[in-house]
Amino acid sequence: MGTWIRRILTLSVALGLMLMLATPASAEGSVVHVVQAGENLFRIALRYGVTVDAVVAANGLSSASHVYVGQRLTIPAGGNTASPSASGSRVHVVQRGENLFRVALRYGLSTRALAAANGIVNVNRVYAGQRLVIPSGDTTPSSPAQPAPSGGTYVVRRGDTLAAIAQRHGVSTWTLAQANGIRNPSFIYVGQVLRIPSGGSPAPSPSPSPAPSAGRWIDVDLSAQRVTAYEGSTPVRSTLASTGLARTPTPVGSYRIYVKYVSSSMSGPGYNLANVPYVMYFYRGYSLHGTYWHSNFGHPMSHGCVNLPTSEARWFFNWASVGTLVKVHY
Repeated sequence: MGTWIRRILTLSVALGLMLMLATPASAEGSVVHVVQAGENLFRIALRYGVTVDAVVAANGLSSASHVYVGQRLTIPAGGNTASPSASGSRVHVVQRGENLFRVALRYGLSTRALAAANGIVNVNRVYAGQRLVIPSGDTTPSSPAQPAPSGGTYVVRRGDTLAAIAQRHGVSTWTLAQANGIRNPSFIYVGQVLRIPSGGSPAPSPSPSPAPSAGRWIDVDLSAQRVTAYEGSTPVRSTLASTGLARTPTPVGSYRIYVKYVSSSMSGPGYNLANVPYVMYFYRGYSLHGTYWHSNFGHPMSHGCVNLPTSEARWFFNWASVGTLVKVHY
């Protein structure tokens, strides 16, 4: 009989110790999150209003980039244990035909902000059914553009181009693009509502302005079909290039290289290219890269990217880093 009593007492003490060890997390305000498919540490930290470093430290993780489905993570105290929508964020499920740019545009965000909120390195790779965290801020889906005080609106029809619409309303293509926040004049779609400004304004100067006074940057001159590397105001290397054709133009503006690949596959309407060398993406799916399928440099040839001779692309790839400014202009 005494043996059974000792066993019961031992079991009671063991259970008590287990409860003592299990309760501090909830007592101190921590919760446990079970990792779901498609989640990463950044998204989990964003959901609970804590930092990635705090989650890493709370779980003794050696790397912020490796979590697995089913892993139980302790969320340290001080975060928000409610759902993402309660903390000002929400989730968008990617639909067939959508891309990151369209989703960001819908919620009034930049593509870069949306990519950062979801730990996305390549902004061209999202898939139907993917759950995207919409970071707090302006999370209301955007509505059609409102008419300008005296200019009115125009609904894009099949076969329209921005240049033709601008000509029809007596304004420049640049003015119309600026009035509607359009960075790529070739990217309009049927049903889009465009604000028509009441008066034209002069197009920007064909030369980039102002040129950076210090640091490395890359100049892409669409008129000259030439790419030049600068350090401040000093050119250090220049080469002929092939930029976008009239129906698939290279977007004009100031951008920064956001990711680099020594080799990458590229595909789209009418092309499927393997092992494209020395790729540097600077805006959405547009990049500077080496070219092995033609040597007609000095003439527009591409679907919007900046084609370089492979040897020149290697030099620019090694010279420029992620974050390097790229200025594209006529």
